Amino acid sequence: MTAVASSSMDKLNIVITGGAGLVGQNLIIKLLANGFSNLHVLDKSANNLAIARRLHPAVNCIEADLSAPGPWQGVLKSADIVVMLHAQIGGIVAEDFYRNNVTATENILAVVPTAAYLVHVSSSVIESSANDDYSTSKARQEELVVKSGLPYTVLRPTLMFGWFDRKHLGWLSQFMSSSPVFPIPGSGNYVRQPLYAGDFTEIILACIAKRLPSQSYNISGKEKIAFIDIIRKIKVAKKSLCLLVRLPYHLFYFLLAVYALFDRDPPFTTTQLKALVIDEVFEDIDWEAIFAVTATPLDQAVKETFTHPIYSTIRLKF
Repeated sequence: MTAVASSSMDKLNIVITGGAGLVGQNLIIKLLANGFSNLHVLDKSANNLAIARRLHPAVNCIEADLSAPGPWQGVLKSADIVVMLHAQIGGIVAEDFYRNNVTATENILAVVPTAAYLVHVSSSVIESSANDDYSTSKARQEELVVKSGLPYTVLRPTLMFGWFDRKHLGWLSQFMSSSPVFPIPGSGNYVRQPLYAGDFTEIILACIAKRLPSQSYNISGKEKIAFIDIIRKIKVAKKSLCLLVRLPYHLFYFLLAVYALFDRDPPFTTTQLKALVIDEVFEDIDWEAIFAVTATPLDQAVKETFTHPIYSTIRLKF
């Protein structure tokens, strides 16, 4: 499904917070392809914003730290739609999660017009057994949106992958390209429901078009698959000769802990490892019917992600 902007919708003032990340970069492509042209991207990553500017010179890209009030808030005062993608996903400093997930959201909601519609991207961890700085700060962030009094749709995606991925499967695929050996923590047989960013951005487009009554939706990948089998699919798509080697969980944990001593913002942390090996299956609602979006088969989605002649070669920074 591709949502096509009407003559009135294409004039909507759309602000995307944290819009230079994985979902934002994919969403910009979808919005422009569907006739939306009044787009404003707020993000604190100069490097990732530069990628968005290079790919889409007509989009208004603004470098801003949303955890601190500033001139960037003026852009939000005339917003019709606010797609809230900003989030601290990884890291080892607790305050970073609170500042970038909670304080930034408070600053945004302080200036958004009462008539604006919010599409807030939360996380499946809200419904999981995970208990860490990411999950608790994301839960508080979602609570702020729900209690804001503004019309909203909250989307809680599972593990996501797609073009521009710098974390999760994107980082793992990059590691696969640079190493002859790929370590798998434990058995690798923990179940995941990876969600294709191409499908997820179609859902966001549908939210903009439909403006459903304020509600939260758990958006899970349609195929349940073991983590090690995801890695195998990436290996096939990339035609990699990398050897997959299972490592004992505690050894893997130790190696990550040592790496964190030399990198303040490591791409993969011990906290993320703990979450990774939890065998969880999330609610599978019929989002295809709700949002009129057809899920891309996993094999096709992996192929599109890792073989696109342009977008598969671009890596965002942490």
